[in-house]
Amino acid sequence: MNSTATAINAAQKNGATRSTAGQAQVTTEAGCCGHPSDMAADAQTPRPLKDPVCGMTVTTVSFHSVEHDGKPLYFCGAGCKTKFVADPAKYLSTPTLPEPPVAGASYTCPMHPEVRQDAPGACPKCGMALEPEMPTLDEGESPELIDFKHRFYWTLPLTVIVFVLAMAGHRFEWFSGSTQSWIELVLTLPVVLWAGWPFFERGVQSVMRRSPNMWTLIALGTGAAFAYSVVATVAPASIPASFASMGRAAVYFEAAAVIISLTLLGQILELKARSQTSAAIQSLLGLAPKTARRIATDGTEADIPLTHVHIGDTLRVRPGEKVPVDGVVIEGRSAVDEAMLTGEPMPVIKRVGDALIGATLNTSGALVMRADKVGSQTVLASIVQMVVQAQRSKAPMQRMADRVAGYFVVTVVGIALATFVVWGLVGPEPSWVYGLINAVAVLIIACPCALGLATPMSIMVASGRAATQGVLFRDAAAIENFRRVDTLIVDKTGTLTEGKPRFERAVAAPGYSDDEVLRLAASLDQGSEHPLAQAIVAAARDRHLSLDKAEGFDSGSGIGVSGVVVGQSLALGNGALMQQRGIAIDVLTAQAEAMRARGASVMFLAVDGVLAGLLAVSDPIKASTAEALASLKASGLRVVMATGDGLTTAKSVAAALGIGEVHGEVEPADKLALVKRLQAEGRVVAMAGDGINDAPALAQADVGVAMGTGTDVAMNSASVTLVKGDLRGIAQARAISKDTVRNMKQNLAFAFVYNALGVPLAAGLLYPFTGWLLSPMVAALAMSLSSVSVISNALRLRAPAVQPRESI
Repeated sequence: MNSTATAINAAQKNGATRSTAGQAQVTTEAGCCGHPSDMAADAQTPRPLKDPVCGMTVTTVSFHSVEHDGKPLYFCGAGCKTKFVADPAKYLSTPTLPEPPVAGASYTCPMHPEVRQDAPGACPKCGMALEPEMPTLDEGESPELIDFKHRFYWTLPLTVIVFVLAMAGHRFEWFSGSTQSWIELVLTLPVVLWAGWPFFERGVQSVMRRSPNMWTLIALGTGAAFAYSVVATVAPASIPASFASMGRAAVYFEAAAVIISLTLLGQILELKARSQTSAAIQSLLGLAPKTARRIATDGTEADIPLTHVHIGDTLRVRPGEKVPVDGVVIEGRSAVDEAMLTGEPMPVIKRVGDALIGATLNTSGALVMRADKVGSQTVLASIVQMVVQAQRSKAPMQRMADRVAGYFVVTVVGIALATFVVWGLVGPEPSWVYGLINAVAVLIIACPCALGLATPMSIMVASGRAATQGVLFRDAAAIENFRRVDTLIVDKTGTLTEGKPRFERAVAAPGYSDDEVLRLAASLDQGSEHPLAQAIVAAARDRHLSLDKAEGFDSGSGIGVSGVVVGQSLALGNGALMQQRGIAIDVLTAQAEAMRARGASVMFLAVDGVLAGLLAVSDPIKASTAEALASLKASGLRVVMATGDGLTTAKSVAAALGIGEVHGEVEPADKLALVKRLQAEGRVVAMAGDGINDAPALAQADVGVAMGTGTDVAMNSASVTLVKGDLRGIAQARAISKDTVRNMKQNLAFAFVYNALGVPLAAGLLYPFTGWLLSPMVAALAMSLSSVSVISNALRLRAPAVQPRESI
């Protein structure tokens, strides 16, 4: 439990710290228990400590202290001291409040989860900005995003001016050639040396750490274009006359400036998108209420911060409030919506002795509970931890470009150096100038524009096409992985079914009609808060049946309800209620079993001690589910059902849909374990669900698929969302995935073909035979053509979706 506490506490570090700070003035006058606090101010700033009972910050000058095992312990007030003295082991063995995160493990790289450090920065392996390992509810924009936006917007006007001068300045003869070069140099200096400085830092670090990556290419490409242009401007005589253009030595300031501005823009968009990956954790953290209503020993009640709730405290949960922590009902009765844990839409009746789960919603009656688990011990905290672990353990799938880029960078640099040396030693005079120019041409034609656009452009176009079909991909990894999926795990409620209880039918016993059975049951159920009852009442009103007022309504049995309607004594419930009252149901038993076999919930209605009929309420299967599953199974997918619903109902739904493998009555941890087991067997797993209970499994799966009709937490945990909640979208997503990956490979091939043809030409390999040399200007044109080819090819993905294939 301590390891879990540490992880959850790391997620709550900022919020907990701010909460404590915000209460500082209050707690100096009153301790957490409402007792006066005698902590005195100290000009020497005493060493801060933690109250072992409530976790509040105290100091060695507190007047409330005890010695335990030869060690002094300090408390915020007399109340906490009294609790500790009564049971020291209780507070020393069970931390109840968030603890500070382990130093050096607060920030991590999304591409390299093994990288951790205690401050923001860049990943030493790939240069990507590190992000908080555990987000907080009030997390703002990252410092790097703010910095990049500042650099981008301040230098964008300079980039635009340089670009316009380079493209049109010579045509309108605004300035002489040399004057325009100096103007471009002055305007480009802040773009390259200030706005682009982080890129050069990362490029240098990649070389120093022997980990070449995309930043190495960007730094080399822009640096080469800028350095060559500076030389051509400051010392134009050193540039061969054959490279003169429009009355001046050709310069490429606009190339350096535009590449840096576009790279900044790309980083801003990426950082904004990455900030959304923590939304699932933030949604989970947001489920917990901020306060709890504690009942003191003298009977007085007060709202206190959730962090001040201790194990053993007595708490009141009023109708419409969330249960603050895990515990047990000690007084009252109510229906509690536990969808955040089970994913099932029907609230559960809670009575004295029943367990309560923190963050679940008390829908009707008032409850008094005893707190049994707080802080990192609650079920909600465990779900948060599981989602975090699943997200951090997911290996990045998009590594091909980075691996190739690493070799590509080394190869290009080697070719450029060889070009410089060979031309300098054996080339025509001025040989070293030719060597420099040709080396620059090599670096410019190998600029990472096309390589950098190859994947993002395909992803961008594919994401847009998918969105028009109701499929939302969260990231590139989801698009890449979907084509490889061979196993699909589906939740039942809300995924296969509609997730809304619906009245199915009433069956009358001899002497009654179906409508009369429905009318009587609905009249009685008007006083019930249960969703099944609401479905019955809604059905009766839809049929315009006249409902009577129920008197003496009682739902205390937990197996049904009873009351009097127009002088008739009614009882409505399951078979156990009928047996308890000695009412024979044999005449309708066969029909009841048949309905249960179809997944319906069955209730019997008795009038004056005699069976009047039965009513069935079910959660209907979505109209599109059967077609979608048939298509997926035909394509070779193994379909598995995992639901928190009862096994009998789950099997009946599975039988209706032709699903052979069923797991019923499973909790979030069980679904997560199922995903891990299938992955260990070598399966590529997709998980489709709609509830908060599905969040850990959605995050762990190779591809998590959330229903757009489900909870925000499920959608934030998943990498794919089906907007309409239609499983047919999975087949569409797989087709898009295959088309997109093929397109990305084509784009990468285009980029490397251009480089493979252009680099030898730029290096001057054809000069002995043809006398051809490739100037940096032509190299820049070739680089642009490669980018145009990549973009044009990616745009082909906008074509209508192909039909799902039989296999991938």
